[in-house]
Order: sequence, then structure tokens, then C-alpha cells
Amino acid sequence: MSFGGFLDNSTGGGFGGARMVADIPYSNNMATGATAIAQPRLMSPSLPKNIFNSPGLSLALQPNIDNQGDHGSRIMRESLEGSVGRRSREEEHESRSGSDNMDGASGDDQDAADKPPRKKRYHRHTPQQIQELEALFKECPHPDEKQRLELSKRLCLETRQVKFWFQNRRTQMKTQLERHENSLLRQENDKLRAENMSIRDAMRNPICTNCGGPAIIGDISLEEQHLRIENARLKDELDRVCALAGKFLGRPISTLATSIAPPLPNSSLELGVGSNGFGALSTVATTLPLGPDFGGGMSNALIPASRPTTAVTGLDRSVERSMFLELALAAMDELVKMAQTDEPLWIRSLEGGREILNQDEYLRTFTPCIGMKSNGFVTEASRESGMVIINSLALVETLMDSNRWSEMFPCMIARTSTTDVISSGVGGTRNGALQLMHAELQVLSPLVPVREVNFLRFCKQHAEGVWAVVDVSIDTIRETSGAPSFVNCRRLPSGCVVQDMPNGYSKVTWVEHAEYEESQVHQLYHPLLRSGMAFGAQRWVATLQRQCECLAILMSSSVPTRDHTGITASGRRSMLKLAQRMTDNFCAGVCASTVHKWNKLNVGNVDEDVRVMTRKSVDDPGEPPGIVLSAATSVWLPVSPQRLFDFLRDERLRSEWDILSNGGPMQEMAHIAKGQDHGNCVSLLRASAMNANQSSMLILQETCIDAAGSLVVYAPVDIPAMHVVMNGGDSAYVALLPSGFAIVPDGPGSRGPTSNGQVNRNGGGGGGAQRVGGSLLTVAFQILVNSLPTAKLTVESVETVNNLISCTVQKIKAALQCES
Repeated sequence: MSFGGFLDNSTGGGFGGARMVADIPYSNNMATGATAIAQPRLMSPSLPKNIFNSPGLSLALQPNIDNQGDHGSRIMRESLEGSVGRRSREEEHESRSGSDNMDGASGDDQDAADKPPRKKRYHRHTPQQIQELEALFKECPHPDEKQRLELSKRLCLETRQVKFWFQNRRTQMKTQLERHENSLLRQENDKLRAENMSIRDAMRNPICTNCGGPAIIGDISLEEQHLRIENARLKDELDRVCALAGKFLGRPISTLATSIAPPLPNSSLELGVGSNGFGALSTVATTLPLGPDFGGGMSNALIPASRPTTAVTGLDRSVERSMFLELALAAMDELVKMAQTDEPLWIRSLEGGREILNQDEYLRTFTPCIGMKSNGFVTEASRESGMVIINSLALVETLMDSNRWSEMFPCMIARTSTTDVISSGVGGTRNGALQLMHAELQVLSPLVPVREVNFLRFCKQHAEGVWAVVDVSIDTIRETSGAPSFVNCRRLPSGCVVQDMPNGYSKVTWVEHAEYEESQVHQLYHPLLRSGMAFGAQRWVATLQRQCECLAILMSSSVPTRDHTGITASGRRSMLKLAQRMTDNFCAGVCASTVHKWNKLNVGNVDEDVRVMTRKSVDDPGEPPGIVLSAATSVWLPVSPQRLFDFLRDERLRSEWDILSNGGPMQEMAHIAKGQDHGNCVSLLRASAMNANQSSMLILQETCIDAAGSLVVYAPVDIPAMHVVMNGGDSAYVALLPSGFAIVPDGPGSRGPTSNGQVNRNGGGGGGAQRVGGSLLTVAFQILVNSLPTAKLTVESVETVNNLISCTVQKIKAALQCES
């Protein structure tokens, strides 16, 4: 059979009297201008001859003419070129108008073979009509009959013309989408073809993994060849991952030495690779596949513990985590250098011997990793070192756990939480742990606002027994869900470097560096905050030493000689737990943290430095139900902090300022030591009855003192309830409302002697004599003014609490002879 004869409408051939016609397009110059695709169908020999001259026939028969002569090939090429040229003209025509109609006829009307051909008469839409049609098509590609009728009237067109225009436009859009999809599929096919060729080349030349030479094909199965190729690729990826992990952890990570590796699971290690600075926020995460286990559990450690819940935010979260990691690495580098470098970065002060940060040297040495300082903010920086009776691993675990961190520093941390765990550590340790945290830091005074900070906490092991934990604010990167509406503090790289000592102690070097809004702080506390003594390193180290000493005593099997021998071990634990709850509630009332929901009162006859707040106590077994009123104020006294503390904690002198003492001395019924200093203890005091009809009252008191300040907190308690507690009963049901005092130095250089008369053990190492300055005393009371939670607060109750504070302060001044 000759294809040339077939193209000339020959009736011969093996088609059984029927000719196959496929893929005959309707062009714009045929019926309606629509681009319609005809389905393959059998045509009878009686059809018009010009159908077989369609260029679509050449394309349909192209796969069957590979072995034919030049005559058929030439005709096929000419037909193909004509088809391509005609289609390009059709597309151009469609893009111009999108609708050329012959008397409004549709493409389906032309399929009737029995109708005689009519003369073609075209109608070209005006640009205004096309614009209206296109506008409606964008809103509604499938208009209903009502919309078409309304549009035809507005455009002076027939309804059928509007209908066919939309049909043609939809067909045109479908064709364009199919062309785009075909282009994408062709690109993907090219990639797969290239990958297939590379695999075939690798299979033709296999390499022996033992000797590195060419392998014998007959000795290796096809499946093993695939596994060896996959194993070589995985080893290359593993080397890259280990190199990045080594940079992240600061030590080399060993790789696996396996001959055949299974495919990797769908896990990812997100490490940011970029400069040390943090100015470029467009850093892109480098996502690498990670194996099931290597380097001591690396895969489980560095994979983020909390994944995004929606796929939409996956890329943003990945970029954000990369930014967090880069910030943590830069902050860790800065912390270690600030902890190890002395002069000229740190200069020893002549007043008090404390260390002062040289700001000029700091700016020359470090690049700001969280941006420049905001307007109106001031900087505070401090560094302190000390020996602590705790090993490095235990301290690191405490710092990385938000609850244990808050319990270790109860008077400094009002509230804290871990908002996101980006990395939990490596090999079951905290090395490489990175987490996002929120905290409220406090100074026990109503004149100093609570500092709310959102920060990254990063832990890294630098050597055997040497760890570092660094914090750095992230408010410049994003506003997290727990972020305050106004950031009043930024935490620059701060934290501690811990080194194990042979005697079971650890050497802790603490660095605190922050920027804060000073205008919100009362003038009375400006010197204390500027020196870094309020939120600074000295206070963190002193509190850590005191708390670890207390834990060591409680864990010891021997009872201190000063302790009351009648209290059992379980009773001691119950009393200490009750005292801790009392102190926590006292701090929350002084600083108005979010632990309780306080409502601030503005009363005209109350001193401006006295803050009065109220809250409702409902369904809390640890507090009496009703309306609780809290009042607190801070005053300056020209006496040393040590003398003021000794006066307030002495039960024999309590009658000089406490109205609960009934005017007489108090007796200590029980004593539990919490440290080597006599001032660190929990006591149970009993006031003497004035007459036979008056019952005696018990007062639970906790006192603590360290280099940064001291605290005296007390609360009246029920006698039967305390008997239960002292016998080891549950202390959670003992209702109490605390009151007390917080004492801090009035500024740098005023660290007074301790209770044993020796110079303060954390005096900064200065050899000169320290001045004995004044004290900042905070007085706070919490009183139940009404036992009904729904009752209204009266002005008389507020005046009573205000008078109680004023009277107590005046009595203290008179007793210490400092009224002037």
C-alpha cells in the first residue's frame, strides 16, 4: 500500500473500506472560531474529499510511516509545517478577539454533513465588547441564561453569540493549561531520562567496595548494584551532615562505616549556614536528610520536637528555626568570650571592687547579634564567679527545665514557661539543646516593674565537665504568642559557664547583659539597676549558692544541731514546702506578676509610693476565701542591710514593730536550718497571750540572706493545721496570707558584713574597705478584708491597710533610731 496514494484519497489498502481520521482540529476560519478537538472516529468513503487533505491526518499517521519512501516523508513534512503555521495563526487570532462568529453559528452546527455549505460571514466583536466579556469571564466562566441575556442586551449581541463566546473562551483556556502542563511533563521526563542514563552508566562500570577496582558483573546481582550505588550516595550525604553537626556541637562527629545502607527515613536536620551576624533575615535553611542513628543519637536530638501543624507555615518555620540556630551560636560565642576575657573588656571598679563592662571595647569586639539599642534604653552588665555545691550536669538540667529553674530562683523568677523545644540535645544529654522560653523576672519592690522577656536558651558542652548555657532575646525576630505588647527589656547574650571541680563543687561564672527602659523605674532604684545588682550576675550566683546549700543540708542524713529534734523528717519536708508556698505568694503580691490576677486600686488618700491591689480568692485550699487586699511600698533607710535584717528576724525584738506580737516577745517553737548562715531558716513562732481569755497564736516565718539581699516573710497559721504539718501531713490545705520585708543595698559598694562579722564572701575580690551604705526596704501586707468573694471593697479597709504600712515603717525607723 502506498501512503502517497492514500493521501491522494485512494480507496485501496487494508482498511476494510473505511478510512481512519484522527485529531482533526476545528480552526478559527471554519465555523465559529472555537478551538475544538475532534475525537477519533471512523469515516465512510462517501465523505467529502477535502477532509482527507486535513493536516491532522499527517500527524495521526506519523508513527506508521517510519519505513516508507521519501515521497511520503516529504508530504508528511509539508503537512506538518502547514499545520504548525496554521495553528500559530489560529492562536494569534484567538488572542486578538477570542470570538469570530459566522452569523452566530456554533461549531456543532457544522457537523451536519447533509447541509449544503453556506457562504461564511464573520462578525468581529468590538474591543469594548471583548472587555466586557473578559471581565465577566474572570468572575464567572459559566454564566447562566439570565446573565447571558442581560449581557447580550448590554453589548447589543445575540444570546447565542454570548453563549458561544464563553464556550470558545473556556476551550481556549483549557488548551493553554494543557500546553503548560505538557511543558512541565516534558521537563520532568528529560530529568528522569538523564537520571536513567547516569544509572545505566554506573551499572555498566561497577566498582568493588573492598578494593576500589572494577567489579565483575557476574558476581554482583542487580539489586546489590542498586544498593551499592545508594550506599555511596548516602555516605556522601552523611559526611556533609557530620561536618555541619560538628560545627553545631563544637566537636567532631564520627560517621558510620557500613557497606550497604537502607534508604533514609523522612526526617530532616535543619541547620542554618550563614554569617555570624544577624542582620540578614533572608537566611534560608539548609535541609539535609538524616539517618536513623549516628554519633550517639544525633538524629533524634537535632530534629525539632514540635512540628508545625499546617503545611502552609512549614517553610516559614524552617527559615525561622535556621535563624534561631544562627542566633544561638553567635550568642554562645559571645558569652564564652565575655566569661573568659578580663581587661580591657572588664574593668575593676574602685567602689566595691565589682567588675564594669567597658562599652567601647565591647562594641569593638562583638557585632550586635540582636540589633542596636533602642531609644530610651540603658545598658546594665555584670559578671560574677563563685563556687557552688552542685555538679555541672545537675545544674544544666535545672537550667533547661523551666519548672526546676523557677524553683531554684524563686525570688527572681515570677513565672516562666518553655514555649517551643527546637532541639532536645544529643545522646540523651543536654548538649546541643535549644529551646524558646518566656519568663517574668522581678525585683521585690512595687517601684520596679516586672521584666517580661522572650528568649532562646542554648546549652553546649565545651569540654569534659565544662558546660555553658546562654540566653538571648528574640523580640527583634518575631512577636511570639506570649510576647508583651511593649518590650521593656532586651536580654543580650547572658548566662553561665560551669566547670566541675574535684571536690564535688562547680565553678560558675555568670554574665548578665541587658537593655531596659529606665523611665519606668523609680528614681530610688536607679543606682541599684545601673550597677547590675538588681537583675545582675551577683544576684543569680548568690541565690544559686544559697539554694544549693539548702538542698545539700536537706539531703544530708544528719540533722543540724540548731534544728528542733521533735520534728520528723517528713515533718521537716512539709514545713519547708509550706514555707516555700508562703514566700512565692509574698513575691507575687509585691511585684504584681501574672501568677495572680490583681486589680490595682487608685485611692486618693493613699501615699503615691504605696501600691494597693485586690483580688478574689475562690476555691483555693491554700488561702482563706474572700477579698484579699495587698499593699506594698519601698523606703530608704540609713542603716546597713545586715543590721536591718538582724533586727527584723529577731523574735525577741518583734514587739517593737509587729502588732501581732501582742506587745510582748515571741517564743521560737520550731527551727529548721536551710544553710550555714543562721539567717537562712524556717521558724515557727508563738506569741504570748495577754490574758487568760486570749488564745496564743502561731506564726510561720522564713528568713534568708545572701550577698544580693535578704528576706523576712511570715504568716499567722492555725495551730491544729500546723500540728498535722509537723507530723508529716499535707501542707497544701493550710490557709495562709503572707506579709513581710525585702531588703537590698541602696547601690554599689554598700555590701555590708555578714552575720558572723566577716566581709561578704562575694564582695567582688576588691581589697579596699567597703562602705556601709543605706538599705532599700520593701514592706508588704496581704490581708483578708472580707470572707465573702462577692463583697464590695470599702474605703475603710484600704485606709486600714495603708495605716498599717505607715505605722510599721515608723516603728522600724524609731527602733533603729533613723527617723531623720
